[in-house]
Parts: sequence; structure tokens; C-alpha cells
Amino acid sequence: MIEQPGTKRPIADQMYDVLLQQFMSGDRGAGQSLNIGALSRELDVSQTPLREALARLEHTGLVEREALRGYRVAPMMTRLEVQQLMEARLVLEPTLAEQAALRKTDEFISALRDTVDEFHQSAALADVAAEGFNQYWRSDDRFHMLIAAQAGNPFLAIAYTALGGQIQRFRLFSKLGRTGAKFAAPEHSSILDAIASGDGPAAAAAMREHVIGATERLLEA
Repeated sequence: MIEQPGTKRPIADQMYDVLLQQFMSGDRGAGQSLNIGALSRELDVSQTPLREALARLEHTGLVEREALRGYRVAPMMTRLEVQQLMEARLVLEPTLAEQAALRKTDEFISALRDTVDEFHQSAALADVAAEGFNQYWRSDDRFHMLIAAQAGNPFLAIAYTALGGQIQRFRLFSKLGRTGAKFAAPEHSSILDAIASGDGPAAAAAMREHVIGATERLLEA
């Protein structure tokens, strides 16, 4: 799991990615204890980069730290948290989509289209294979991050990034009740079409429908 000696990438960054991958693949489930000593032996790294990686994951909301107990994977979201996350996303993401549509470039549309194609490829396997689920959440994350970056408002982008861990947590727990990827795939296409046409209001409406739909599917599951 560790990169070859000589790499300039910090081990803490590598451990962040390793642990994130384990969370999203289900290798470490919601609420599971994350003992630093045991992780150090398992992953064959010192405890210092692990502590740094866990601290960063704690900041995202995917990991929690309890007094006298150490770290654990964040527990499953409550219905209230899912609804509150939707409310926060609806404040940000329709606006981000609208602004991205008004600032579209050929390069941006091409990159966004690639993520939609990847998402469609993963949709059939997201609920039955780990590889499909991994592709699903990575393409979904990149799709939304690209839109946030293209909107051109760094403050809104920072606000969206701050929600990033909780949105990953949402994706992670959606796996337990089926992701709904086959329904989300055409929603992504609708957002892409509106942005590519430069229709800001349509992009905002499509994003709103997508966020609400994803939330309702998880709550129903």
C-alpha cells in the first residue's frame, strides 16, 4: 500500500488515502475502532504519519475521536443528519452549478463529461462489487468538485470543500442501503447537459433535483 522509497509524497498523505479507501470499500465499517498501534503494525508505518492522517480524516467528519478511547470510523448518519446535510448542499450546490454553467469552458466540459461517463460505467456494479462502488464514489466526488471549482467563487468552493467529508460519509453509508447509482447517473447527465448549454437556471434546477433525489433514496433505503 505504501509507495516505493524515493517518492516525494509524504507518508501521511499515503496513509490518508489508504484509510479513506478502506472506509469506502467497507474494510473498516461505521463505528469501528481505529487503534493507532494496531494500524501501525498492520500498515507497517510509524505512528506519527498515522496520527496526522487520522487527524485530517477527523476534520472531514469521516473519523471521530473520543476522549480516552482514541479514534473510530464515524458512525452511520442519523436521518436528521442526512436531512440537514441535504439542506446545506441545497444552499451551495445549485448556485455552484448555475455559476459553473455561466463560466463553462471546453476543457471543463470535457473533464465533466469524463466523470459522467465513468459514473455511468460504475452504475451497474456500484451495489454488487467493491470495484464498482469505488469507481462510483470517486467519479461522483470529482463531478461535484469540478463544478465547485468552475463556479469561480473561492468562498463558495471552500464552503463546499468543508462539506466534503460529510458528503463522503453520505456516500459511504448509502452503500448499506444501495447507492441508487442507476438513478443518479441520468441526473448527472441532466446537470452536464444544462451546464454544457450554458443554461444556469436549468443547471441549478437539475442539481437541486439530484441532491434531493439522492437524499430521498438513502432515507427510503
